[in-house]
Amino acid sequence: MTTSMLNAAAGIYLIKAGSVQLNELSEIKAMAELRGQILDIPLFGSVDKPLTLGYFALQPSVDYEAMFTFLEVKIVTKGKMVVRDRDNQKFVAEVGDVLVFMPDTLVIFDGESDGEAVYFKNTEAVDSYLSPAAASTTA
Repeated sequence: MTTSMLNAAAGIYLIKAGSVQLNELSEIKAMAELRGQILDIPLFGSVDKPLTLGYFALQPSVDYEAMFTFLEVKIVTKGKMVVRDRDNQKFVAEVGDVLVFMPDTLVIFDGESDGEAVYFKNTEAVDSYLSPAAASTTA
């Protein structure tokens, strides 16, 4: 069980679907009405080239904003993710679709979102997204 792969030995690792426990966004964002979950798993820890894997889920609830100061790529794996930019342009991503958030982008996660995604970002993991989750990996 691990929530980090920073010191992992060379090899292939498998994180089985459903083997990770995500953290409640309502607690992290202090928004009781927000229904969603998140988990960061650090993959590579070079100071100039961090890479983090994450899991993300939203259920229909309220909108919330996040400022992305880094590059993030989200791949929708279930349902749909609905996002808007600062100009209120709406993007609906469904299973298999990829959302790319470029650095310095304000993203509004729409309350009608009801889905799950896997993401990769070129920044370090967020401490509050790490625990109490545990990922089961196999080498």
